[in-house]
Amino acid sequence: MTPRTRLLDPEVARALSTLSATAKQGLGDPALAELVVIRASQLNHCAFCLDMHLAIARRHGVPERQLDLLAAWEEAGDVFDERERAALALTEAVTVLTEGFVPDEVYERAAQHFDEVRLAHLIGLVVAINNWNRVMVSRRIPPGGYTP
Repeated sequence: MTPRTRLLDPEVARALSTLSATAKQGLGDPALAELVVIRASQLNHCAFCLDMHLAIARRHGVPERQLDLLAAWEEAGDVFDERERAALALTEAVTVLTEGFVPDEVYERAAQHFDEVRLAHLIGLVVAINNWNRVMVSRRIPPGGYTP
């Protein structure tokens, strides 16, 4: 697979970077933010973003057990707390949109764990990583190019 490197305008990259940084900062939990972006990247099959965000997650102290079981978080028992599980459920609902909308029960579950501002930032973060995933997958950017 040959990378397509000319599909991303620098202004678009800056805008996506700003959205990502603002959403992460507003969420206020760097470890949870990385779990969210890794899960969306798994669903979107974005190897570049997975490679990058797994490295960032480790720097933020996300336990290896959580990283190992993230793809099966619903079956992972107490590896993830209720807040993390609510965020991951919302991440999947926003990323996949199989029903054509985010189910009320998924949204309400997240709203029980996040105030309105943090919930807005969580949704913004999911939107941002989905944008990044689609940009990187459409450009065919392979893993290994991220340097902190």
